[in-house]
Amino acid sequence: MRSATTRSRRSGTEVTPDLLSQLSERIVGQPAALEAIVPYILMHQAGLSPEGRPVGVFLLLGPTGTGKTRTVEALAEALHGSEKHVLRIDCGEFQMEHEVAKLIGAPPGYLGHRETVPMLNQQKLNAVTSERSNLSIVLFDEIEKAAASLQRLLLGVLDKAVLRLGDNTTVNFERSLIFMTSNLGARGMSREMRPNFGFQALAGMPRQTVRRKLESIALTAVRKRFSPEFVNRIDVISTYYPLSQEALFQILDHQIEGLRRHISNRLGARAFSFEVTESARLFLLEQGASAEYGAREMKRVVLRQLTQPLASLVARGRVDAGASILIDHKPGDDQLSFMVQSGEEALAA
Repeated sequence: MRSATTRSRRSGTEVTPDLLSQLSERIVGQPAALEAIVPYILMHQAGLSPEGRPVGVFLLLGPTGTGKTRTVEALAEALHGSEKHVLRIDCGEFQMEHEVAKLIGAPPGYLGHRETVPMLNQQKLNAVTSERSNLSIVLFDEIEKAAASLQRLLLGVLDKAVLRLGDNTTVNFERSLIFMTSNLGARGMSREMRPNFGFQALAGMPRQTVRRKLESIALTAVRKRFSPEFVNRIDVISTYYPLSQEALFQILDHQIEGLRRHISNRLGARAFSFEVTESARLFLLEQGASAEYGAREMKRVVLRQLTQPLASLVARGRVDAGASILIDHKPGDDQLSFMVQSGEEALAA
């Protein structure tokens, strides 16, 4: 086990700027985590990954809305061209011991054995690969919620890359990247960052000292929750930190640029352009980001405040092809204002 933030020992393979830059464009504010993940992919591409175990096993810690799940999706985009190439297991659905059987299927002799399709079979694992990459990405989301039997089940997967199903067939995880996300330690980290609970003391510390303190909180929570044999099978434990104001602005910019591409791709010749003023951006940031939830609400706010009003204008025939729309916010308003300039006027300007 190693921590990406305090003991960032890279593998012998150098991190190429290509994959790392692709991920950095998609994930804001968490460079140490990305730098720790990429070398394992390069080892696999070079044919130097250890035999008989997964390509890499990663535990991503930190408060909600800091980019843990988004990191896994961004990696799927970079490797396979789509964030859908992830076999995702929501551990909140496996909190009871008997529910874990759904992952591996019922053994022969049990009622409904032939009708039970395991959620972690070889076919589903292969389905999330692509022509671009033979790596499968598996995500166990909120692993701390899983029943103890699921964690025991994973011991063999993390160590030997093999999962035995109920019918005695096996699933091979040797060409898999296994990610686990967790909010363990997030409350303790939040208390440290709150003004009434030591924020002023942390504010005077060097950034690296602050990060070590927050990381220590997260790692302590992990060791209390998981057994030593489970923790020792993890290659990288990476702590995601609360996002800075600058990082949140970058995330918002990414959302806005994503909407521009979506409009261009979907409308084609009927596409239009739009500009978002600084006051409108501040309003979106205020609505979509918070100390408690990070940037988790940003996508929903952009959908409600930008995408849906723009769609309404298009559906009512208010936006011509090539038109330009100025999006602004007036103090006290609970929504944005949209000023449409016709395509001819926009070209003349």
